Amino acid sequence: MQSESQTAAGSHKTFFGILLALSASHMINDTLQSLLPSIYPILKNAFKLTYTQVGLITLCYQLTASILQPLVGRFTDRHPKPYSLAFGMAMTLAGLVFLSRATSYPMILVSSVMVGMGSSIFHPEASRVAHMAAGDRYGLAQSVFQTGGNLGSSLGPLLAALIIAPNGQSSIIWFSVLAMGGIVLLSRVGGWYGHHLPNFRKRAASHPSNTLPRRTVVLSLAVLVALIFSKYFYLVSLSNYYTFYLIQRFNLSIQGAQYLLFVFLASVALGTILGGPFGDRFGRKIVIWVSILGIAPFSIVLPHVGLGATVALSVLIGLILASAFSAILVYAQELVPGRVGMISGIFFGLAFGCAGIASAALGRLADLTSIGFVFDVCGFLPLIGLLTFFLPDIEGARRRARRLQSEATENLGAQSP
Repeated sequence: MQSESQTAAGSHKTFFGILLALSASHMINDTLQSLLPSIYPILKNAFKLTYTQVGLITLCYQLTASILQPLVGRFTDRHPKPYSLAFGMAMTLAGLVFLSRATSYPMILVSSVMVGMGSSIFHPEASRVAHMAAGDRYGLAQSVFQTGGNLGSSLGPLLAALIIAPNGQSSIIWFSVLAMGGIVLLSRVGGWYGHHLPNFRKRAASHPSNTLPRRTVVLSLAVLVALIFSKYFYLVSLSNYYTFYLIQRFNLSIQGAQYLLFVFLASVALGTILGGPFGDRFGRKIVIWVSILGIAPFSIVLPHVGLGATVALSVLIGLILASAFSAILVYAQELVPGRVGMISGIFFGLAFGCAGIASAALGRLADLTSIGFVFDVCGFLPLIGLLTFFLPDIEGARRRARRLQSEATENLGAQSP
């Protein structure tokens, strides 16, 4: 039987094997999900859709995930379900199979809802397992987890260009093999989750509580919501409408535009892995400052330059913006300790909801004006990052709480005979 000291030591260990498995499964999950926006130009031409209808596809997918994720996170905080991860991947698989056989616009919308349901189950629980496997390196753990997702998001357009564009909508079903591999991998992760859950519950119960006033917590959460809004409205302008922008402004082919979308999304994946370790070392507030406000000069200039400069600026934007979500999520988890699932569900839900609303709103704006005007307007959104000024230094407060707790433990030990 393990001693208490061995159990405590184990709970502070970083389980890199589990983090890599989560990252790989996140890559598979988001590769499958990113196929949907990647084939928007194909669907638009095949079904004679307007930009507004294209935006509504994303709205259905994103709002489904947005509404369900906080509910899933809250439920699994109280009743953990280790094998729900594999079930979420199975739901995504079902949505893709249905999409490959869709013959009407309503069928496409139903497919997008099914994919959104898969996301709503996967993300909160996978984020919780990453938190459990982190040891004391929460930023690194979330970055590893998010890097897999961003890499998957970048692979979607590339695979769409290589496989779906030349072979048509029905070829989406070929990706079911990838989904089944993800189900197997997540079943293994679920087994580890169930085995280690009791130890990590003990650790969570001994974690220093937050001493910030309720008003400060509420204000900080409001600021984080505004930052999520800024990040995802701008990110959607690139991830969903970058191909249309490149085709319209620079006369690129659909396949050529998809390759450049891959370049942008790959830069997002590369930048994500840097944000977590930087946040662990220098503080998450600094990372939030840089990752959102730091892209403003580039986003404002991007609509006014040539093709080469557009690609270069998109890469810089992707690298800098990438770390924002991991930093915001870990900051929020520390702001409201003991509610990892609920906070993960809320912020993943906000991310999906903002992205869905942004897709529909920007699609409508593009119909009324032009894609170029959309990029002009969205370039100013990162200035919302100035609100980071109002976030408290919770990391410094937590370090002080841990130091006091450690000193109290040492004093108690010194007084013992």
